[in-house]
Amino acid sequence: MVGNLLNLTNLASRLNAYRLPDISRNPVCSNADVAKSYIGLLCQGKSDYDNIETFREDAFFALALDIQRVPSSPTLRQRLDQAALTEKWKAILHEESLNLIRNTNAEISPVYAKDKPYIPVDLDVSPFDNSKTKKEGVERTYKGCDGYAPMFGYIGQEGYCLHVEMRKGNNHCQKGTPNFIKETIQSARRLTDQPLLFRLDSGNDSRDNLIIFLEEHASFVIKRNPRKEKAEDWLHIAQKYGICCEEREGKKVYLGSIPETIQLKDQIRTIRKVFKVIERTISRDGQIFLIPEYEFETYWTDLEVPPHVVISLYPTFRTS
Repeated sequence: MVGNLLNLTNLASRLNAYRLPDISRNPVCSNADVAKSYIGLLCQGKSDYDNIETFREDAFFALALDIQRVPSSPTLRQRLDQAALTEKWKAILHEESLNLIRNTNAEISPVYAKDKPYIPVDLDVSPFDNSKTKKEGVERTYKGCDGYAPMFGYIGQEGYCLHVEMRKGNNHCQKGTPNFIKETIQSARRLTDQPLLFRLDSGNDSRDNLIIFLEEHASFVIKRNPRKEKAEDWLHIAQKYGICCEEREGKKVYLGSIPETIQLKDQIRTIRKVFKVIERTISRDGQIFLIPEYEFETYWTDLEVPPHVVISLYPTFRTS
């Protein structure tokens, strides 16, 4: 299946047409053979270069991926190291990945805000655990392990990988994200003409991101970072601007939104701060609290739909 999908792209011809520095015009292993071999490893959950040695004499591996010559581990390592020095390979792989989704007419399912469809685009960091390794860029991640912290972009409810960016493990998730968002918007619009709905978690609660979405006319639902905000303060706001629903005795849920203005280059735009505040005075099993318990969550959005719809559109991130 992997080989058939690769044959639907121009990946092999484009990589072979590009000559890497310090590589002869007719290397024993072509660029396409090197790339396909490593893709074959990744599709089996193997990432170490030495894993390729197992498949050098495997006739099915070469036949399935249409590889003329499976490279050795040193060749694989050296060629990919050289490819990393240029942006050309990265651009080719990215473009052909998008073309594969588009040319196979893959279904990209929307989500609905009321009756209007939006193509969801989810962005999130996914820390990798590379503990006990000495690879370049391996640092302490916020998950408490040593590794990388790449940024991923997924499109549609199916979760096709739209964009990815390798990052050091100790990078803050917002570092480089504005540019990543711009590139992701361009990629998404190559695949669909439908309205886009970007969904990000609180690590990317940044005014810079909001401005980009507004300027690019892309809708968004971003979970806000509470920072030093207090639940009691939001309860007062909720009681003033929200609608209360008593889900059970001793549990009140407030839903609502308040406006917020954003200054763009040539205009002022109004977006919404959607909130959900919960007040508990009695526990689920009937215990009465001496002091009420409060919790809240808030979101940025430009969608003109009821608060409960906005909250329902926020996903459980695939990369968490």
